[in-house]
Amino acid sequence: MKKTVTSWSFPHCDLKESVGLSKLLSINAIDIGYFYKSAIDKKTLLKDYSRIINDLQKFDIEYSNLYHLFGDSLGDRNLANKDSLDENSKDIETASKFCKELGIRSIFVLPGIINKNQSRKDAFINSANSLKKLRDICDKNSVELLFEPHVHSYLESPEQTLELIQETDGMKIVLDYAHFVCIGWNQYQIDILSEHAGHVHLRQAKPGFLQTKLDEGTINFPAVLGKLKEVGYDKYLSIEYVHQDYMMTLYEDVLTETIKMRDLINNWKGE
Repeated sequence: MKKTVTSWSFPHCDLKESVGLSKLLSINAIDIGYFYKSAIDKKTLLKDYSRIINDLQKFDIEYSNLYHLFGDSLGDRNLANKDSLDENSKDIETASKFCKELGIRSIFVLPGIINKNQSRKDAFINSANSLKKLRDICDKNSVELLFEPHVHSYLESPEQTLELIQETDGMKIVLDYAHFVCIGWNQYQIDILSEHAGHVHLRQAKPGFLQTKLDEGTINFPAVLGKLKEVGYDKYLSIEYVHQDYMMTLYEDVLTETIKMRDLINNWKGE
């Protein structure tokens, strides 16, 4: 298992500075996305991604994952809204070609929300159909499409996440225990998802709090890492502390908590 960080963890750094922090911390890999000062420009990527590739290839670092958001918010063009599928398909075609050329092996997307006049079941059906079509597009470009169950989506339980995995013929997920822990699921209930992980986000959490200091939360990370080892997970561990105006995630020292999580991983691995 290799360590990485998320570019959106450092919203006031540009991407060059975020890359520099990853190198300074001896992590040497970074997930990229479309948010904050550390973003890559989505409009440019969709219009002429060669310009972005030329810029990114100047940095001597591994790009571990692309977080692709189709619209400008969680609701805009979300996957549970079937009316957006054609537009989303065009975008994922371009994004997956970009990833293939840059050597990024996976893209993650969000499963969608419960839209107007929808039930959770309706959202599930629409999202599953969207994910299967988008997955097939990514497969043609040898890039793995992943989805992330998250709080405020229609997909907020380990059980329903397993149902979606089954419905999409075994699609892998981005596993972040924090999204389940903050709404009351315990670690044993979440562990069943570990064998379906294609990418992992790590940050501490506790009931009612999506993010908290490593020493103040309830997630047993040595147990998480041990479970991932048990199921044969050998991909990236992405440290994802954030500074966002979302669910009270403005109050941790992101750099300190990133270092503490890095050290926890290193100690567990015996490095």
